[in-house]
Amino acid sequence: MYFDSLDALLQMDGHGAYVWAAYAITLVVIVFILLSPARRKKRFLRQLSAELRRSQGGLATQEASNASSP
Repeated sequence: MYFDSLDALLQMDGHGAYVWAAYAITLVVIVFILLSPARRKKRFLRQLSAELRRSQGGLATQEASNASSP
């Protein structure tokens, strides 16, 4: 193996902080890219459901007022 110990792997001759930060940032971006569409879909479905409830509620009150009118 290239490194003699785990500490040497983490330190990488003084460059470890930059290397591991780059890995962490990359991992965060990839997770965001993978989870973002699912969150967007969930939000869209929630908005669509609310819109359908509003339109059905408006339709029900409209039908009730039409039925009560002579």
